[in-house]
Amino acid sequence: MDGTLVDTECLWWDTAAEVAASLGHQLGDDDAPEVVGRAVRDTAAHLVGAVGAAGAGGADAWSAGTAASVEAVAAELTAAFFRRVDAGAPLRPGVGQLLASLRAADVPFALVSASPRAVVDSVVGGALAGAGFAFTLSADDTERTKPHPDPYLAAAGRLGVPPSACVAVEDSPDGTASARAAGCAVLVVPSLLPVEEGEGRYFTSSLEGVGPAELATCLTADFRP
Repeated sequence: MDGTLVDTECLWWDTAAEVAASLGHQLGDDDAPEVVGRAVRDTAAHLVGAVGAAGAGGADAWSAGTAASVEAVAAELTAAFFRRVDAGAPLRPGVGQLLASLRAADVPFALVSASPRAVVDSVVGGALAGAGFAFTLSADDTERTKPHPDPYLAAAGRLGVPPSACVAVEDSPDGTASARAAGCAVLVVPSLLPVEEGEGRYFTSSLEGVGPAELATCLTADFRP
């Protein structure tokens, strides 16, 4: 969802930077792997750890490293992100056409996100209203979220097909790793973080011009951007 279908990765980065600054930590490139494509609680735990390691003044309540402090930061990240999403989250190029073509071809498709259920429902009810997802999976719906394979294994199971018959569309290293670990082919549309090449990974700079036929070629190693 974030950064793949809806241009929210930048919104999420800005949110994390805002919350980090309130804790006395300046978000930088070294933080990116723990912020982009990660579950909210993972990012919160990283920020709490970063503040604690730096010994930032005025952030003692946040940097104690306790579960309570992580949950508090996660709650603030979610609330701040909601404020940005509510202000407007545009679709990424080609997304509207891709979803419409999948509906027209009667190809079932689902949303698999590392965002919490509240965020998924907000975005699906707003920017992605009427998309036609068979169902949505959030970070709250499996024991482990991305980069673990659990979300994509669960999605394939609900669709009633083996993961090897599914194509995941992803933008982040963690999302790509999750889908590949589950056994899905992956069409990667990079966003904020680069994704390494590898078996079963196909790359395109945009979803413009991508439809069911192009996705199907990812299952036969014939995809061409």
